[in-house]
Amino acid sequence: MSDYRKDASPLVRDFLTYHEVIKSHSQKTVDEYYLDLRTFFRFLKIQRGVVDESVPFDEIPVNDVDLPFVAAVTRAEVYDFLAFLARDRVKNERANLPEYGLSAASRARKIATLRSFYKYLTVKSGLLEENPLEQLDSPKLRRTLPKYLTVEESRQLLSSVGGRHEKRDFCILMLFLTCGLRISELVGLDLGDVHEDHLRILGKGGKERVTYLNAAAADAINDYLALRVREAERKDVTTRALFLSSRGDRISRSTVHALVKKHLLEAGLDADGFSAHKLRHTAATMLLGKGVDLKTLQELLGHEHLGTTEIYTHIENTDLKIAADASPLAGFKPKN
Repeated sequence: MSDYRKDASPLVRDFLTYHEVIKSHSQKTVDEYYLDLRTFFRFLKIQRGVVDESVPFDEIPVNDVDLPFVAAVTRAEVYDFLAFLARDRVKNERANLPEYGLSAASRARKIATLRSFYKYLTVKSGLLEENPLEQLDSPKLRRTLPKYLTVEESRQLLSSVGGRHEKRDFCILMLFLTCGLRISELVGLDLGDVHEDHLRILGKGGKERVTYLNAAAADAINDYLALRVREAERKDVTTRALFLSSRGDRISRSTVHALVKKHLLEAGLDADGFSAHKLRHTAATMLLGKGVDLKTLQELLGHEHLGTTEIYTHIENTDLKIAADASPLAGFKPKN
């Protein structure tokens, strides 16, 4: 990520500092805000003809972006920016064969960044009297249902775990499937976060929450901890990380992704269609199916907005099933 403190203009720097210091957003989130704004300002400079066309897009400076420059923005320019993102923006700049056009979700995130920036300029800092993007429309997103394992497939996955890191991997899978952790939350767990009946989770934006453990999850952690003590003594491990790699340091996200795929494959399940995040979806779906209410599920998953949690109601809603069966025509069969 770029260091916005030296690359951004003072105006943009103030906005990013506000999100980092006042809103307590994570460094990753603040960096993404900066990258979104930087792309937009570079596009604006090209549109307005203030840079030479020979200058590569990724080398256009943005450290001179000031209040008159951002105050002059129009909704037409933003819609042109969206068209640029949809057709001409490279999806992955590191790919050998570049593909063009960002997804609707990626475009919507950039619009959310612009909305936040102009809201800050009008409401928080008072530098602008009117918000030029107040009535801006966002790209329409297709809402897809999360993919998840069935209860039987979840048992199949857990029952198939073996190998050199059996206790560690089993514990990781169990926490994904029963606690609905994000992968970043799991790899960030320290020994001090583990308590007899709960975990202290550091979630998005540095927000802490408590996740309680059922008997199976607690047993899995205790079995792994007994092994971890012996490994730590043998390898002279000093890290306080809960889950260790083969080298004795904190396990990485890539290692967790790889072990999830490995055990899915060994269990005879769709290793390509599922991931660590899909196991989080599985946990949410199973809990909802057992009658856990949305507000509790929201707190368990660490969702900031209830709307994020509500997508799971489309997967398994017992009330809707009961309503369907209650129809007077539910048992109708034609005479022939």
